[in-house]
Amino acid sequence: MKTDSLPVILDTDIGTDIDDALALAYLLRQPQCRLLGITTVTGQPRARAALADALCQAAGRTDIPIHAGQDVGINLGLVQPECDQAAILAHHPHRSPDDFPPYSAVAFLREQIHAHPGEITLLTIGPLTNIGVLFTFDPETPKLLKRLVLMGGLFEWGVRSMCREWNIRCDPVASAIVFRAPVPELVAIGLDVTTQCRMPTAEVIARLHQKEGFLHLAADAAEIWARKGRAQVTFHDPLAAAVVFQPDLCEYKTGHVEIELQSVRLAGATLFDSQAPDPRHRIASAVNASAFFDHYFQHLTG
Repeated sequence: MKTDSLPVILDTDIGTDIDDALALAYLLRQPQCRLLGITTVTGQPRARAALADALCQAAGRTDIPIHAGQDVGINLGLVQPECDQAAILAHHPHRSPDDFPPYSAVAFLREQIHAHPGEITLLTIGPLTNIGVLFTFDPETPKLLKRLVLMGGLFEWGVRSMCREWNIRCDPVASAIVFRAPVPELVAIGLDVTTQCRMPTAEVIARLHQKEGFLHLAADAAEIWARKGRAQVTFHDPLAAAVVFQPDLCEYKTGHVEIELQSVRLAGATLFDSQAPDPRHRIASAVNASAFFDHYFQHLTG
């Protein structure tokens, strides 16, 4: 094992937006990544676990534990009921969704974080329900992380002042729990930065087909994304994954993030204060998009 490898756990809602599969594909190709496990969240979490398993099997990685998590948010119920990309499972080897015990993700996360105190980077690229539940039932766990890197939030509102980012607004209470937790380092890659990393869906599919092997599975998932009329792929989650290993792809601001909970209309808005007396959070403020794409595809397709 390489001495410079980084232990990572991925928490994902893979199966709806294509960018989760693209982020997992990157982690499977990233030589510095020691992927300790994958946990899934939101509707049909066991189907999402099977989809993650199919991608891992296609990459020859049958050693990675995969656990199904919470399907219902702490305060908003079932917000993402279907895993559309599970349709590709008929064409690729995978474990059955029934092979994944329900609601095992939180216990797995706690076990791994306690077994590797101060070592694990927790990468969250879906709604924060699993993590909010974990931090509620065991308030010591966040202190034992090395850092938490999440794709979530919208920090430069401007003309989009009424907009809220999906992962945060799917479960505002869980998000508030996570941002208030005593994590040693919390880095948020928000919508205002990730939307600068876009590529036509047809080009993404063509690039995935350039290399023989497991990326064809990701291409199949991207085809489902394209059939829903999605002409572009925004690399929200792959950017969050990439900065785990190359932080200088982005610029950052330090401050404090609060999650709006009082207003029904704005619940899940991310309120960033750069002058806060307790600046415990870092948010991405800019990205070098061309450097990101060079980095991403260099690792993905060589």
